[in-house]
Amino acid sequence: MKYLFIIFIIISNFLYAKTQNVEITSKSFEADELKQVSKFIGNVKVIKEYDVITSDKLIVNFDKKKNPIKYIAMGNAKFKLILNKKHYAGKANKIIYDPIKKIYHFIGNAFLQDLDSSKKIYGDNISIDQLNGKYNVKSDGNKPVKFIFKVKDDKK
Repeated sequence: MKYLFIIFIIISNFLYAKTQNVEITSKSFEADELKQVSKFIGNVKVIKEYDVITSDKLIVNFDKKKNPIKYIAMGNAKFKLILNKKHYAGKANKIIYDPIKKIYHFIGNAFLQDLDSSKKIYGDNISIDQLNGKYNVKSDGNKPVKFIFKVKDDKK
């Protein structure tokens, strides 16, 4: 009986670790069960553990089991995230997050700042693949990608 209880605790902890609460607040909410889409409009705030995204509008797409498969934040989109054990903040015209692939896309006037090291990245499209630890920054038109970081001056 004692071993059965220990196994139950281990399994419960494993299952709990796989799920996280997501809290979304907004001025209004619409849902379409047939299309498996929810829309949040006005002062939207998404909180998942330590991550926060704010925007004017948020669309959440779901699969048939009602699990979220895509988050799209639009209009004045800002974020504070912990990605690969680093703290980031920034903004973009649109933020798309795929929770299955664990990929963030920051689209349109994107800005990303590593709060731990003060590194800053500017571009029109910034992608972060959390599973592979890859970052991709692109710029449209004539604007260049900009990367700002500090270096230690050993001459002093």
